[in-house]
Amino acid sequence: MERPAWAPQGIDISVPSVSRMYDFYLGGSHNFEVDRDAARKAMEFMPGLPKAMQANRAFMRRAVRYALGEGVTQFLDIGSGIPTFGNVHEVAQAIDPAAKVAYVDHDPVAVAHSQAVLEGNAGATISSADLRRPQEVRDSPEVAKLLDFDRPVALLLVAVLHFIEDADDPRAAVAALRDMLAPGSLLVVTHAAYEGIPLPREEAGGTVGVYRNIRNPLVMRTREEVAHFFDGFELVEPGLVALPEWRPESAAAPENEDPYAFSGIAGVGRKA
Repeated sequence: MERPAWAPQGIDISVPSVSRMYDFYLGGSHNFEVDRDAARKAMEFMPGLPKAMQANRAFMRRAVRYALGEGVTQFLDIGSGIPTFGNVHEVAQAIDPAAKVAYVDHDPVAVAHSQAVLEGNAGATISSADLRRPQEVRDSPEVAKLLDFDRPVALLLVAVLHFIEDADDPRAAVAALRDMLAPGSLLVVTHAAYEGIPLPREEAGGTVGVYRNIRNPLVMRTREEVAHFFDGFELVEPGLVALPEWRPESAAAPENEDPYAFSGIAGVGRKA
């Protein structure tokens, strides 16, 4: 397999990556055939996965604009993946050029490509760190240099918590990050769930099996389980809802949306 020029040396391009699969779903070009093959297998069970990912990204953009409207101009995006068009720094800095965005990911391709995209942008950076080690995230030189944790920060955990198994205690990781944030900070979360998927659970479970087979288990949690990530935060209206239902920009009726757009739970909470 030929290694593209943009692929960092030292990574195994024969193993699928969830961030590169996500890039493929969104129509990006920074993915390998092994990622595309795994994504297509997942889509055999859930053909609407690209639409679900687009709805996820659209929610993220609305949440960023909401944060700015609330006066929060610092963003910590953990599990940021490969920055495609309309990412956090583009949305935030289009509204407030002084906004600061720290991306964090543990995928070398995501980190390397982010470095290239962000070159020359003094208000945005990328760090290689893992959500499961919150102090590592906080202490990374890039994050520590850019963000002021004495001021409110919008913590984005978008489409990442469902890749952390209960054995790794994601609730404890989120709680540790919460305790690092100043009052007035926001928590932005999206999470995969069987609720809302326009398929029988058994059929949707085929997609879960694909991720398990590539050693990136996809953990489908209930709305109640996702709500626990907001312990210590006050959910802002409309609470935990399907992706398109969180402060939609259009007055179009929800039933006019693609059914797969509802394949996920979203919410924003504020730290008192």
